[in-house]
Amino acid sequence: MAPDLVLIHYTAMQTAQAALERLCDPAFEVSAHYLIGEDGRLWRLVDETRRAWHAGAGAWAGATDVNSRSLGVELANPGDAPFPLPQMRALETLLDAMAARWRIPPERVIGHACMAPERKLDPGPRFDWRALARGGRAIWLDPPTPARDGRGVAEPGATQAAARRAGYPALDTGLWDAPTLALAAAFRARFRPWEREAPAPLTLAGLAHLEAISRRWPATTATCLRV
Repeated sequence: MAPDLVLIHYTAMQTAQAALERLCDPAFEVSAHYLIGEDGRLWRLVDETRRAWHAGAGAWAGATDVNSRSLGVELANPGDAPFPLPQMRALETLLDAMAARWRIPPERVIGHACMAPERKLDPGPRFDWRALARGGRAIWLDPPTPARDGRGVAEPGATQAAARRAGYPALDTGLWDAPTLALAAAFRARFRPWEREAPAPLTLAGLAHLEAISRRWPATTATCLRV
């Protein structure tokens, strides 16, 4: 199907060469459309009209077969390091080209953890989403002014509802269970990277931030066309 979503990953490996060998080895059953090295070198691994196995189980905006509707970009990064400027510049150029070819809007450029919060962390809190958003390549919203009690614990059902409207996998338990805590962690890493506490419920300030994002960019699943 024609891609209408971009997923950004980190490789969680020490070098781009090691990641390249892994992505090109059929034994590992993993692939991505692109790999970008720390120095900005770009490898095209799978044609954009072909399905790559980079997303795995998860969902975004109600769509569960994310591999069939997304382009996967792997960034060579061990998972705990900053993303170098040459790498980010190469990513920006690539995102511009993909958006032009497939008309993918910035709100549909997401991280792997966004669609699979229970399994994945990438690209993590070190990734500069704000910089991408300044160039119109992703979304970012500064948090609203918190109320005096903004550090109180948010209600889990309200958190699940707001997250579902924003595109995150649907949850409706009304509990701060393990999947909902993972979802909160994914949201914090994406939009509130200054909050790096252990798995914990969203604060009231965090919920207000999530609700503001869900109102401004309510997630919809585009109709994919065959290519």
